[in-house]
Amino acid sequence: MAAEELAERLGRRLGMHEGETEQQRRHEAEQGPGSAPGPGPAPGALPPGSPAGRAGGSEGSPGGGRRLFSPAAEFREFSRRQLRDMERLFRQYDAGRDGFIDLMELKLMMEKLGAPQTHIGLKNMIKEVDEDLDSKLSFREFLLIFRKAAAGELQEDSGLHALARLSEIDVSTEGVKGAKSFFEAKAQAMTEASRFEEEIRAEQEEKKKQAEELKQRKAAFKELQSAFAQ
Repeated sequence: MAAEELAERLGRRLGMHEGETEQQRRHEAEQGPGSAPGPGPAPGALPPGSPAGRAGGSEGSPGGGRRLFSPAAEFREFSRRQLRDMERLFRQYDAGRDGFIDLMELKLMMEKLGAPQTHIGLKNMIKEVDEDLDSKLSFREFLLIFRKAAAGELQEDSGLHALARLSEIDVSTEGVKGAKSFFEAKAQAMTEASRFEEEIRAEQEEKKKQAEELKQRKAAFKELQSAFAQ
């Protein structure tokens, strides 16, 4: 009886070993010799493309992979408070919670801001900052709108200019309240800079005129000396 029980146990063990060996052979055939079965998803890991994953700061790359996107590192011209305000606005209109503002969400956004756009106008707004050509705005592309606004690169009659102006986000470095105030301050700064340059040019012209007069006086003095010498 003991011999039969021992034989039964050995048979079970051999069967288990053969099953493991067969599983290993199948894995090597699929993955290559020497590879180990890949671990499952790490606890708490976010699936690629999930809204939470995109909100965490990753952007799609042309090769299909993902690269880390840090707003504070890439958009150094804005303070952390400004970036938080922009992210808050972005999330407010990201109705699908997928990390993008699509054409219909942008349409709603512009209507809420009091600057409704035509279908073509909305498409042109996206196209101007749509670097990956997916016909929707990622958070990074949304930030590009405010970068262009701060640099004065947007046409005043464009939808993006209206978005930046009406969103009331402080995009200046002097702490001007509201985008409208920022553009007014920017225009004033440009006027002051122009006036300063004009003053410099006037001063240079005055110095040039004084130098010319001095030269003429010296020439007249030499002529007078020559007349006396004769």
